[in-house]
Amino acid sequence: MSTVAEITSALSNLSTEELHQVERTLISIYRQRKSGIIFDDAYGVWTEEDQMAVADQAFQMFDRAEAKAKKAGPP
Repeated sequence: MSTVAEITSALSNLSTEELHQVERTLISIYRQRKSGIIFDDAYGVWTEEDQMAVADQAFQMFDRAEAKAKKAGPP
């Protein structure tokens, strides 16, 4: 089993406080690496990956709305 798979599996067994500690550690590592960070404040970091995921969700929503409008036909 890969290290990432082991970590992912172990996360579900952690308490909420332990998950917060893991999150703080990951944020600290992101900050040290200064890699792919778009926004960084007291609440955490916003990465390029976060940005792409949100953009993908928005484009999927637009695509669904456009398909629904085409299916409904002209007003």
